[in-house]
Amino acid sequence: MSWCRCWRHWDDPGWARSRVFAHAAPADLRKGFDGLAALAREQLRADATSGDLYLFVSRDRTRAKVLWWDGTGLCVYAKRLEQGRFAALWSRVREGQVELSAAELSLFLEGCREVGRQRLSPPPIDPQRKIYSASW
Repeated sequence: MSWCRCWRHWDDPGWARSRVFAHAAPADLRKGFDGLAALAREQLRADATSGDLYLFVSRDRTRAKVLWWDGTGLCVYAKRLEQGRFAALWSRVREGQVELSAAELSLFLEGCREVGRQRLSPPPIDPQRKIYSASW
């Protein structure tokens, strides 16, 4: 099974600005919309309707689900790897969550093993901090 055709939002720049939180423990992926929303609320201390993306990975790391509120309802996207395993995001953090960038989520879903081991994206830009270059 691969991403459903509804994953057209993946290329939508609107969600690309969303934050991505990965559950830092194996999850029971038999859960659907309500079960994953409850995991986000209880384990990640987050509101599933915030517009952020929530990543859950199975214990054997061959399946992953992403929960996302698109403004009209909850979406659950699932991927099962036919070969290999997803990176173990919980190896670095024992409890809570791991924050990823949208690019890191994309790499993770493609099977990149470096995601979670080290930060692959620069930190977000703080709009309050202004840096001006002296050279024009």
